[in-house]
Amino acid sequence: MSEVTRSLLQCWGTSLRRGADFDSWGQLVEAIDEYQILARHLQKEAQAQHNNSEFTEEQKKTIGKIATCLELRSAALQSTQSQEEFKLEDLKKLEPILKNILTYNKEFPFDVQPIPLRRILAPGEEENLEFEEDEECGAGAGPPDSFSARVPGTLLPRLPSEPGMTLLTIRIEKIGLKDAGQCIDPYITVSVKDLNGIDLTLVQDTPVASREEDTYVHFNVDIELQKHVEKLTKGAAIFFEFKHYKPKKRFTSTKCFAFMEMDEIIPGPIVIELYKKPTDFKRKKLQLLTKKPLYLHLHQTLHKELS
Repeated sequence: MSEVTRSLLQCWGTSLRRGADFDSWGQLVEAIDEYQILARHLQKEAQAQHNNSEFTEEQKKTIGKIATCLELRSAALQSTQSQEEFKLEDLKKLEPILKNILTYNKEFPFDVQPIPLRRILAPGEEENLEFEEDEECGAGAGPPDSFSARVPGTLLPRLPSEPGMTLLTIRIEKIGLKDAGQCIDPYITVSVKDLNGIDLTLVQDTPVASREEDTYVHFNVDIELQKHVEKLTKGAAIFFEFKHYKPKKRFTSTKCFAFMEMDEIIPGPIVIELYKKPTDFKRKKLQLLTKKPLYLHLHQTLHKELS
């Protein structure tokens, strides 16, 4: 089991226990948030197409079913009906399944199926689809399906501090786009990749943007880097993929991306250039999105515990 997969399973287990704790304490708003965020994480993994996934198709199906159970419990907490609810004691049966997902081979205890999620295209996959290039975010777009409304991101908490080690918080303030006000459900996926494009930390999604105006989409959210800065490999980079929903094609598409290399990790504000899709994690064939002065605006904070 790779370090990333081990961290992933630990994170999922912690999130499930935290949600169940909130649930048992009667803190329903916090429980619902925790369940929905974890469900989003699991749904993304269940539909992942990347070749470096350590999960088999059967395991992904089980992960998708667990996500469905989380959605059912979340719905039960928001419902005034009492019959046929998915109960907390039912949900607690999921923890050992999730913890042992790589070896779990029994029949799933609940008659549920994975919930379909908006299609999210892998980098480069859009190039093989026959559709017009979206110079405009929401050209000809109507309102998105109510069924597929996004949950509030998949942001992770700050790691525990270690003596002599540095943690990084990146505040995503805003992104400049000529058609910013037309984007539907825009959000940013943040990942840390090595020179070969391999994930070094867990991938995180921001919530949908807080505000849109003529040439800016505002986020104002903090991303906690899931690795101490000193432990990142040489040549690593932090990627920011701006994504939005395309109702006509019924999938979530990457519009552009930006990245920040290790020598750019400096406290304070920074603006970084935007590049055309598909996302080039190996940074070999980069093409600027526009010649206009439009950038991704970030603010970095370093946290270092003295030894």
